[in-house]
Amino acid sequence: MLIRILYFLLLIAILEPAAAQQYNPGKVSSKATKLYQQAMQAAENGDFREGIRLLQEAVKTDPGFADAWLSIAGMFGELKDYEQSVLNYEKALAIDSAYSRDYNLPYSINLAGMGRFEEALKAVNRFMTINDLNESSQRASSFRRRCYLFAIEQAANPDIANFSFRPVNLGDNVNSTVSEYYPTLTIDNKQLIFTRRVNNRNEDFYETRQTDSGWNRAAGLTGMINSNLNEGAQSISQDGEWLIFTGCNFPEGAGSCDLYISFLTPEGWSEPENLGNKINTEFWESAPSLSPDKRDLYFASRRPDGYGGSDIWVTHRLPNGKWSDPENLGPEINTSGDESCPFIHADNQSLYFTSNGLQGYGGDDLFLARKGPKGSFSLPRNLGYPINTIENEGSLVITADGTTAYYASDRGDSKGGLDLYTFTMRPDVRPIKTLWVKGKVMDEKTRQGLPSAVELTDISTRQIISRVQTDETGNYLITLPVGRDYAFNVNRKGYLFYSESFPLSKKDPDSTYNIDIPLQPITADATVVLKNIFFETGSTVLGSNSEVELDRLVELLKENPKLRIQINGHTDNIGQAADNLKLSNGRAQSVVNYLISKGIDTKRLTHRGFGATSPLADNKTEEGRSRNRRTELKVIAQ
Repeated sequence: MLIRILYFLLLIAILEPAAAQQYNPGKVSSKATKLYQQAMQAAENGDFREGIRLLQEAVKTDPGFADAWLSIAGMFGELKDYEQSVLNYEKALAIDSAYSRDYNLPYSINLAGMGRFEEALKAVNRFMTINDLNESSQRASSFRRRCYLFAIEQAANPDIANFSFRPVNLGDNVNSTVSEYYPTLTIDNKQLIFTRRVNNRNEDFYETRQTDSGWNRAAGLTGMINSNLNEGAQSISQDGEWLIFTGCNFPEGAGSCDLYISFLTPEGWSEPENLGNKINTEFWESAPSLSPDKRDLYFASRRPDGYGGSDIWVTHRLPNGKWSDPENLGPEINTSGDESCPFIHADNQSLYFTSNGLQGYGGDDLFLARKGPKGSFSLPRNLGYPINTIENEGSLVITADGTTAYYASDRGDSKGGLDLYTFTMRPDVRPIKTLWVKGKVMDEKTRQGLPSAVELTDISTRQIISRVQTDETGNYLITLPVGRDYAFNVNRKGYLFYSESFPLSKKDPDSTYNIDIPLQPITADATVVLKNIFFETGSTVLGSNSEVELDRLVELLKENPKLRIQINGHTDNIGQAADNLKLSNGRAQSVVNYLISKGIDTKRLTHRGFGATSPLADNKTEEGRSRNRRTELKVIAQ
């Protein structure tokens, strides 16, 4: 009796063929039978292409050899050539649909691999009508049926239905005959770091840089980061200065895989440091993703106090530079299945990750969740076909402008194993477009860099969007979503705080702002413009969007209890001079009243209105008049 089902096929059980048959295995020619047996041996050795070749010879000899057609289909399925698999299943079904009925399940899976979900649903429904299906077959077919129904429902979304998915291989400079995976990008999209499997066993980091002619030839990272152990699943900070990654079976590791950090130095990447026992456990930690402001680290862990096998957690960097106890992202994100490969975009709000516990297309699917104003995430959204398929999807990274994605796949044009590809993101699942601001915080008099905290706040919601710590020489980089106006604040003890407003709601995305920040030492007569104090035209009533700035001023006064200040009000020259003097004095008084309401002693506060008598710019232009309408802080004594 010929072997009807190869070990690699997805059917769980061999079922008895129906009584009425057109196909009789006993009448297959001996030559075809011998070729079939040779093909089976090739398949057992993992050589499916040779198996297919032998089976194609067999069906040339005996075109009615249904088992050979079915085995060809199964081997093409193993090679993920869904189209050829479907064609060969249909050859067998045409010969004898009753004999081949047990194969409707793998036939349906390959139809789904082509995106033909409605046909896949019909095929699996036929399979499920077979009497006496065992429990495993019932479970497998029910799972696939749910996936197909989900896919059909999703296809009704015009955003998905009209999406053109054309991944482009990154080419020979990046990809090789071995596997490349886990891409990660810097904010300027100029540096791509990824993991390469060297000698089919050791994982090392490689980098390539974007040039006018494309990506240059990838090379191993310099310094002390690569070793003969496995380094992988990395996340580079947006400024390119930190690399957090997964190290497995390191001698000092707490578990099988731990998270490590390396820093960029003039000599290359530093020797990795274990992130410590708050983050790493005796269990498995992997797949880190660092937020653009370096304050939050998302990662996957199999620690037992989660919701399933692998959950996504987040830890926060504290003011002292250490990491907080990790927090589980909760049941909105995590399930009883596996969630992994988190990627937090440069907008610091769009979180992409993989899950096999949420409803998807069949394997690990990619999902998107958005962070709300209070820091919690929305319910996840499946990215849809064909970004997600019946196979297992892996890590995904997206450029700052939200339009271009990079991921690993073993598509038909792979150079070998997994290759890195790029594609255009579907508009409805893109992250928020971002801009970025970079520069240096320095002493206004000496021009020396000052390590400081730099904070961006959404003026309308008063939500802190980003808070970063400069490096030791005062350099910083902040990414921020477009479509909003921001308050920009820098605090450092011994200095007047810096504040600037950024009306970016109408600015183009993917723009870079270079802003150096001079801080004034707190000395008598030092003056700073409070650029985020807002009044309605002709009014002394403080706008609610002024509270962020005012609270910074309260903090400054509480940190420096001997500091005495004067609030100065200024206007442009539109209107009568007496009216402007009264208006400026009333506005300065409003600021003082706010400070008093927050507990600041009135003895430390004075105010004065100057009207239009002390302009900073020419009042002939709106830009000049806007500069002249201002509120100032002046140091009286410290």
